Amino acid sequence: MSLAPRAVLVHRTSEYEELLARHGTHGQAAFYLSSRGRSLDEVAARHHRALRALTEVAAAVPMSWRQARVERADLDRFLFGPEDVVVVVGADGLVANTAKYLTGQVVVGIDTDPGRGLGVLVRHRPGDAGALLRAAGPGRTARVDELTMVEAVADDTQRLLALNEIYLGRPDHQTSRYRLGPDDGTAPAEAQASSGVLIGTGTGATGWLRSLGGGALPAPSPTDPVLVWCVREAWPSPTTGTSRLTGVLTGSHRLRLTVESERLVAFGDGMEGDALELTWGQTVRVGLAEVALRLLA
Repeated sequence: MSLAPRAVLVHRTSEYEELLARHGTHGQAAFYLSSRGRSLDEVAARHHRALRALTEVAAAVPMSWRQARVERADLDRFLFGPEDVVVVVGADGLVANTAKYLTGQVVVGIDTDPGRGLGVLVRHRPGDAGALLRAAGPGRTARVDELTMVEAVADDTQRLLALNEIYLGRPDHQTSRYRLGPDDGTAPAEAQASSGVLIGTGTGATGWLRSLGGGALPAPSPTDPVLVWCVREAWPSPTTGTSRLTGVLTGSHRLRLTVESERLVAFGDGMEGDALELTWGQTVRVGLAEVALRLLA
């Protein structure tokens, strides 16, 4: 007997909840912000809008379905099933944070605060959740966009997926030392000293990557099977070069980085707490992921 579909509602702790956790009470948090010329009212209002949206979405899950909730900090410990429909209730960034833990499940993005963000990945409103879930469930009729993802694989089998970009470098973003080149050996690797390397998708190409120099390359669309990469603040010296600073990866092409520092990390989509740990002599290869994010259009 097949399992009934399960709606997994992904959310994150709000700024208001973080302030209460730090200061203890609403009044103390309000006093802290007012002493710095800020008001707690706006933060509290955003929290309550998000809470109402989450409640509305939960109530819209079909009665015959199962339901689960997971907070952003617990994503790395949550077991998604193949029958799940993942409903991300929040901002665009929460979709990216969730994507790396999925293996083809359909994702529905619900915007809790329309107009505050771009709404590129959270494309729908809470009131539409019921119809969206039915369209995303068994016998799916809704159109799904297959968004390209990026993958890093270390020589010790550590593996990392990301929707926007993967950062390779020191965790403190200071000078990283490594050798960089194509994985197919068509050109020699170059010794570099830089603030790290970013490898991004079309979804992430207009964000962090573009602000650091990736804008010199044409940005692919989110569904294009293309990655762009950029070296941050490369430093030329008698032993390090700057001839290989940007590039494009397609098909089976991979970028290979060999660590020449005591410790480098690789993390995706800004989630520094869930990173690959790399040490001197290790090699990591980065390229197109086989899996894509299946986002309800």
